[in-house]
Amino acid sequence: MNYAIILSGGIGTRMQMGDFPKQYLEVEKKPILLYTLEQFQKSSAVEKIVIVAADAWREKIRGWMEEDGITKFLAFADAGDTRQESIHNGLTVCMEDSVSENDGVIIHDGVRPLVSEQLIGDCLAALADHEGCMPVLPMKDTIYQSSDGTKIDHLLERSTLFAGQAPEAFRLHPYAKINREASKEELSLTRGTSEIAYRHGMDVAMIPGDERNFKITTRSDLERFCTIVEGETK
Repeated sequence: MNYAIILSGGIGTRMQMGDFPKQYLEVEKKPILLYTLEQFQKSSAVEKIVIVAADAWREKIRGWMEEDGITKFLAFADAGDTRQESIHNGLTVCMEDSVSENDGVIIHDGVRPLVSEQLIGDCLAALADHEGCMPVLPMKDTIYQSSDGTKIDHLLERSTLFAGQAPEAFRLHPYAKINREASKEELSLTRGTSEIAYRHGMDVAMIPGDERNFKITTRSDLERFCTIVEGETK
C-alpha cells in the first residue's frame, strides 16, 4: 500500500495575497490543489490520499473532490506550525490505517500541480531498493558561498550540488518512527522532507527531477502555471 500526503495547510505570504492560501486560487475555474490531487488520483502507484489542511477549508475541499471524482481520499490531517510538523500529522493518519511494514508514503506540495504520474511512480518504485527517494535537478549556475552577502567566501563545486524537489517517498514505518520520536524543536528546525531522514541514517536515493514540476510560490510562478494550463486547454 502506498499513501500520498498532500500538504495544503500553508498561507503563502510570498504571493502577497493577504491570508488567502495560494493552493486554493482558481486557474481555469479549478483550484490549484485540485490539479495536484488529480495527478495522484490518476497514479496507479498510489492507493490512498491524506490531505493536510486547515479546518476552515475542509468542507470546500470535500466538495471539489466530489465534483472532480477524487476517490482515493482517506482523511484530513491537521496543519502544524511548521512543514515537518504537518508531515508528522499526516504520517500519524497513515500509520493509523497502515497494516503492512512494506507500506510506502509519498509527500508532495499542494502547490506543485504539474507533477507527473511518471515522477510519482519513479519515486515510489525506488523504495524497492532504498528507504527513501527524492527527485533532484542539477545546478545550472555557478554557486558561490558568502557569509555576509557582500563578498565571495567560497566557490562551490557545481557538479556535486543538486536542487531537491517534491514529491519525496519513504518507507512509511521507519520514516514515521523518526518523526514520532523527534522533539518539537527538531521538527521545527527541519527544512526539507528528506533532511530528517538523512540525519537519522535512512538511505535516501536521488532520481532525476522535472523542470516542469515547479512550486507555485510567487506571482510569476502563478502566471507561468496559468500560461501552461491555458495553452493545454485551447
